[in-house]
Amino acid sequence: MVPPEYQSLTCLPPEQFIPYLMEHLSLNYYVSLLSAAEFHGAAHQRPQVFQVVVALNRPRIRCGKVRIQFVARHNVSEIPTLTKNTPRGYILVSSAEATAFDLVGYVHYCGGFDNVTAVLVELAESLKDEELARVASLSPVPWAQRLGYLLEMAGARALTEPLAKHVANVAREYVLLDPKQGEKGLTRSSRWKLVINAEVESDL
Repeated sequence: MVPPEYQSLTCLPPEQFIPYLMEHLSLNYYVSLLSAAEFHGAAHQRPQVFQVVVALNRPRIRCGKVRIQFVARHNVSEIPTLTKNTPRGYILVSSAEATAFDLVGYVHYCGGFDNVTAVLVELAESLKDEELARVASLSPVPWAQRLGYLLEMAGARALTEPLAKHVANVAREYVLLDPKQGEKGLTRSSRWKLVINAEVESDL
């Protein structure tokens, strides 16, 4: 039975049942993307779905008014997480730095580059520069290239020096800021080896 305080959802909040569902399914997981950003105090618009990263693609599930979206990341068990308390135990949430990488890596699940940049403005307060560089080694190189640029657009250039060194060491070629668009114009960032083929403005 759903407790009275959650009758409007006709389901428990996702953070209260996802850990038990993942345990039942024997799946490694963590909460990420906009849902993790909200845990870190950085979701300026409440996410419409609860986003959970697992190793392989899974279909969405719906419980009453609660919607769960699963996102696949093969090295889910290597990503740094934090334990967040809930009224029914605890749940694993990606660290602030891992959240930043996932936001950029799965930007199409997060409302586009403008929305991601707006979230990064708020998330920047929780980020540590050296930890960003450490987490970069767990992610595709283009994610680091795009994240560094977007952090600068978010006014957090001071956080990007170790990340820029990482990119200088490992990036072998220029990549598109927005891989879903063609190469437009000639604007390039040599610091991030990035072709700026999309305008980015924070929604804030």
